[in-house]
Amino acid sequence: MPYKVIVAGATGLVGSLLVAQLLPDPAIAEVLVLVRKQLSIQHKKLKQLVIDFDRLEDYQAEINGDAIFCCLGTTRKKTPDLKLYRKIDHDYPLELAKIGAKNSIRQFHYISSLGANTKSFAFYTRLKGETERDLKTLQIPSIYIYQPSFLVGNRKEKRFGERFGIRLAKLINPFLIGRLRKYRSISAAVVAKAMLNQSLKNNAGIYTYPSDQIKKLA
Repeated sequence: MPYKVIVAGATGLVGSLLVAQLLPDPAIAEVLVLVRKQLSIQHKKLKQLVIDFDRLEDYQAEINGDAIFCCLGTTRKKTPDLKLYRKIDHDYPLELAKIGAKNSIRQFHYISSLGANTKSFAFYTRLKGETERDLKTLQIPSIYIYQPSFLVGNRKEKRFGERFGIRLAKLINPFLIGRLRKYRSISAAVVAKAMLNQSLKNNAGIYTYPSDQIKKLA
């Protein structure tokens, strides 16, 4: 039966591609996007809820459906304040998942990062590891965690370091084989497709997919 999904982070690289793939899919009845301001796109299946992410609990009644896709995230350049960074990358996803659990959501999909580990020396991967750990404690039938490597795609904002990274990835990807294959760059569209595909399955449990496995799901 067609089902309703909720997407947080619909303006980001993966989130925007995910919405574009969800809308035409016949299995999806409605796509509710949680946004800070209205998106310019229109579709008969698309509904937009303009919210204050600091007050997610105020929207509990509206955040209701079959699956939640959490594509929230930021960068150190956009958010140099580490407390605010943690709020966006940890607190918002966790609060969203808690609301989903209260509303008997069946699935929660979360974009983490390759190398996520609570004991990591790097702030970013340690934070992702902590978010993964905390999500796993919630009573949600299906939790999907995606750990992409370097994401490739057309971002709205231009990043010099990222452009350099894309060129470098093209050079080194062929040499990353065997156990190193998971470090190859990955298309954001592939991540979005993998998320959509997994949401159409009636699996129960906690699933974690490193970058190389994500490609096999798309």
